[in-house]
Amino acid sequence: MKLFLTRFSQMLVLTFIFSFLVSPCFSQDQEKPNIILIMADDIGISDIGCYGSEIETPNIDQLATGGMRFTTFYNMAKCNPTRSSLLTGLYQGGKGAVHLAQLTKQAGYFNIMSGKEHFDSWIPDYCKAENVFDHSFYFWATTEYFLPPSGKFERPFYLEGVEIPASQIEHEISPMYKTDFITDYALKWLDEASQGDDPFFLYLPYHAAHYPLQARPEDIAKYRNTYRQGWELLRNERFNKMKELGVLPPGTKLSPPENNNNKFRGPLKPSYTDYYKWDSLSENQKDSLDLEMAVFAAIIDRMDQNIGRVLSHLEKTGTLENTLILFLVDNGSCPFYSNKIPDVQPGPADSYWSLRTSWANLGNTPYRQYKQCGHEGGSHTPFIAFWPGKITPNTITHQPGHVVDIAPTFLDILDIQYPKTIEDYQTIPLHGTSLLPVFKGEQRTEPDYFMSGLDKFRMFRSGDYKIVRMNGGEWELYKITQDPSETRNLASTLPEVVKNMDTKYRKVMNNLEN
Repeated sequence: MKLFLTRFSQMLVLTFIFSFLVSPCFSQDQEKPNIILIMADDIGISDIGCYGSEIETPNIDQLATGGMRFTTFYNMAKCNPTRSSLLTGLYQGGKGAVHLAQLTKQAGYFNIMSGKEHFDSWIPDYCKAENVFDHSFYFWATTEYFLPPSGKFERPFYLEGVEIPASQIEHEISPMYKTDFITDYALKWLDEASQGDDPFFLYLPYHAAHYPLQARPEDIAKYRNTYRQGWELLRNERFNKMKELGVLPPGTKLSPPENNNNKFRGPLKPSYTDYYKWDSLSENQKDSLDLEMAVFAAIIDRMDQNIGRVLSHLEKTGTLENTLILFLVDNGSCPFYSNKIPDVQPGPADSYWSLRTSWANLGNTPYRQYKQCGHEGGSHTPFIAFWPGKITPNTITHQPGHVVDIAPTFLDILDIQYPKTIEDYQTIPLHGTSLLPVFKGEQRTEPDYFMSGLDKFRMFRSGDYKIVRMNGGEWELYKITQDPSETRNLASTLPEVVKNMDTKYRKVMNNLEN
């Protein structure tokens, strides 16, 4: 890995120098790029090194150094709606939705998927992995990290659409660990892709760092005692680092810590869902909580190691220079209490421990609230685009984007037309707009609106303002371009703005549903 990072760093230096001599060129006559779309799971914006974390993510950081970081990039605030919108370019749809891999197949790509599949019910069957990828290994939603499963929580794995037992999953390292064998399958099929002439599209949706908190002992040991200083101090350190790195929108303040106020994510247990001061804890409690966060960090570290394996393969096969790599997260950090938690400490295969609110609040620094919520802590996560010779290295953009923008970006890059029909259905027009102008360093026309959060936690952003609600309550209003961390609710002072935003939101939803 060190050898790869050295070579990769040399390539980035040369690319960086070249970018000053020649503006990035996007000629349609050039060879189509390979595309890798990497998605992480339940990770806050500040949990990645290049966005302010103390967690070591050197490979993701190298993508940022060699590419572009977005300071404001939205998802749908939960696993299944984010994946549904990401892979179709629709906030909501049905028959007539088109999967990204159907677009790349139309453009002559070899399609590969290895990882988590989790969709809303509106996704048609023809968009499922076995129907759109040439090779696929996947599982539905949550499964344990270590295999064979302990029996506490089991869901099947599928290879090429056929269910397989854990004993038949190919793996290079024992004991079996999900992040590792997800990558094993991806590398196996990348080897096959390197033998052909077609460009490839790899969709790599990791499960990391979704609960349960299970990690390899050597990865945990790396972070043990890192978190004994407590979440208040670390949150301030991360916020200051984020400001130094330039990965915060202008005017961002550090929001006050708060409880997980989601009344629909239960059962609620105060020790998990309430925020409390670190100094109020005993030494034994601090040690247990240090372990909890160390395991979470270890899960992210292991994911980064595996991303390094993919990058090393690209360099070895000479395909890195013509590969667009996108890294994103499905939603912000998740404080979740499961009734399966208590007895076994986090880390081993028989633990079902989950991250609590106070650590999730650290991950979502400097924003408010958590997974499922349309507040920025749930809906606003990292997005990195790396494309040698096309994207100027080490750039940061404050232009907002959304996962629905990925599909129109693919169309631009693939230089194809969106199909008029799919499986005998008329296609649904895409809801986003291309990010290619942003990749070029240009100013794109901002979409008319962005939307995120589950229905009772919906957010709707348009222009300078954003409305958002908690638990199905009244709209809150923020001038999001001036108050990115949502510290000043303007709903009572600007009721007409709330009314106009609500009217616009209802019109959008009516159009989506009809």
